[in-house]
Amino acid sequence: MIEPIYIYGHPVLRKVSPAVEKDYPDLKKLIENLKDTMYKSDGIGIAAPQIGVNARVIYIDAGVLADTFPELEGKKLVLVNPEVEVLDDGDRCSREEGCLSLPGIHENVTRTEKVNLKWLDEDFNSHEEEISGYLARVIQHEYDHLDGILFIDHIAPIRKQLIRGKLANLVKGKVHCDYRTKCFKK
Repeated sequence: MIEPIYIYGHPVLRKVSPAVEKDYPDLKKLIENLKDTMYKSDGIGIAAPQIGVNARVIYIDAGVLADTFPELEGKKLVLVNPEVEVLDDGDRCSREEGCLSLPGIHENVTRTEKVNLKWLDEDFNSHEEEISGYLARVIQHEYDHLDGILFIDHIAPIRKQLIRGKLANLVKGKVHCDYRTKCFKK
């Protein structure tokens, strides 16, 4: 089912999500909702808080960027209770990021190009992999959502000042995008 994307200013985006237990109700349905919503919104990754669910679940399909980043070809991941360790031997790189929860806002964010990722799949099988390149960025971006962090939290204060008006409009519900959204109403 296609869910609305929760927009900047909604408190659900700032909460730390709890771990998912094996008896989590309707986990497979949550994952399907994440997939459906992400594809409808033309995203490459989505975390459960972005559809209003505080659970440590992420879906990534960055394959649409494979022309630019060949390592992304066919790379689809369901991450349950992921753990991301930023590796010190990875290069740091600044690239533009955007977010379904911050439509119309794109800023350069510096992140490491190498992480060690541990996660469970939807059947609770454990996995571990060292990830490098652009996929490491996508994973860090989505993982941040699970801890109530948004990409704009990584930008310089002066850049944040420059987009203050856009952020204020999002909080007010002035959102223009091609997918359903849910803004916080006080």
